[in-house]
Parts: sequence; structure tokens; C-alpha cells
Amino acid sequence: MIRRAAEADMPAIMEIYAAARIFMAERGNPRQWGNGYPGEELLRSDIRKGQLFIEEFDGAIHGVFAFVLGEDPTYGKIEDGGWLSDQPYGTIHRVASDGCRSGFLKRITEYCEEITGHIRIDTHEENQTMRRSILRNGFTRCGIIFAADGSPRIAYEKVQ
Repeated sequence: MIRRAAEADMPAIMEIYAAARIFMAERGNPRQWGNGYPGEELLRSDIRKGQLFIEEFDGAIHGVFAFVLGEDPTYGKIEDGGWLSDQPYGTIHRVASDGCRSGFLKRITEYCEEITGHIRIDTHEENQTMRRSILRNGFTRCGIIFAADGSPRIAYEKVQ
């Protein structure tokens, strides 16, 4: 079951992100979240805004992600390609799971597609695991965008 995250979920959420940082570093992607991203205050802000979600199974939290409807400022400029559509969209951010259940991005994508048929997502060039998963779930590589800190990200889009 996917549901909106609550403040009471924060300990489990922080554990999942800590495990995800280790997982990424062990697989050749130490820079994407190496500085402790996402921080607790950002996650609490996401909860207050109603845009942080968790996947719960058998009473335990196994995954977390943000889903933000509306224009993402970092997606305003894209290089080395272009977007498939200029229509309103939702963006999936900060995807992390505990690794206990496969297919997490598939379930996220299906959940978000029930809200909007136009979804964008991005990831770090070194995040090979996520890049493969994004493509497997029907997204199209559109180009390069730049995160708020100026670092490049590969951007993808899926339009129903």
C-alpha cells in the first residue's frame, strides 16, 4: 500500500534513506546523495506539503518517494534533448527503498499515473540501477537538467 507519509514515519524514512546512500555508494554512485541528502528538514517539509509518500507492506515501511505536482524549476531548462510534452506534469523525486521488495519504481509509477498521465523523473549519471529501472518502466530519456546545486541529472519523461 502506498500512502502519504506522516511525522510518525520519520525514523523509518531516515533509515531507508541511510541504507539507500550506502547502497548507491557501494554501486559506484557515492556523490548523488553522499552529503546526507535528503535531509530531515526537507523530508519534514515534504510531509507538511503532502508530497512525501511511503510504501507499507505487512506493517513495515519498505520505500519512500516524493511526488510533486506542478512545474519543477530545475526542469525549466533542458540540454542535449527536449521534453516530450509541455502539458502539466508531476515529478517523482527522492526514490529509496530498503531493497526487500523488487519492483518499487514500477509500483510508484503506477500510483503516480493514477494521479496524472504525465510524469517526469531524473537521476545522477552514476546511478546505473535507477537509470535501468526508469527505462524499464516506460520512461524516455529526454536530456540533461541541472539540480538546484548545479549538478547535472539525466531527465526522463513518460506521457500516457
